[in-house]
Amino acid sequence: MKLRFLGKNSKQGDCPTLYATDRDTYLVQGWKIYANDLLMQLDVSDGQTAVEVPAELFEFLAEDGLPSGEIRRLKDPIMILTPSGTFVVQGLSVTDPEALAEMEIPDYETVVEVPKAAITALLEEPRAADLQRRAQPAL
Repeated sequence: MKLRFLGKNSKQGDCPTLYATDRDTYLVQGWKIYANDLLMQLDVSDGQTAVEVPAELFEFLAEDGLPSGEIRRLKDPIMILTPSGTFVVQGLSVTDPEALAEMEIPDYETVVEVPKAAITALLEEPRAADLQRRAQPAL
C-alpha cells in the first residue's frame, strides 16, 4: 500500500494524521479508545478497530482534491461525535508492515483504513436524521 500524507493535527503530545492510499482509501491515525462509555456504543467487528480524532483533522481532505474537509453527516465510518468535539472513526485495522513503517505511531495511537467513498459521502449536506444524531453527542 502506498501512502500520501495529507495532514497532521500537531499539538504538543497530539499527532492524529490523515493519509490517502493507492487503494481508494484513507488511513486515519488517532488515539486508541479506552473510555468504556465510548466502547459500549461501538459494534466493532473482527479485524476492525476505532480511533478518536479531532474534527479538524478532516480539513486535510482538501489536500486530496475534495471541496471541503468539513464533516456534515454522521454515519459509518464516523460513529460518534463526542462532547469535546472529537470524532470516533471505525475501520479496518491497518496491519500492512510497509505502510506502518512509514508512519510515526505512538503507543497511545493506532490506525484505521476507511473507504474514500464513505468519507466523501460524509461531506454531503446532512439529512434530518443526521442532524438529530449530531444534536445528541455521546456521553
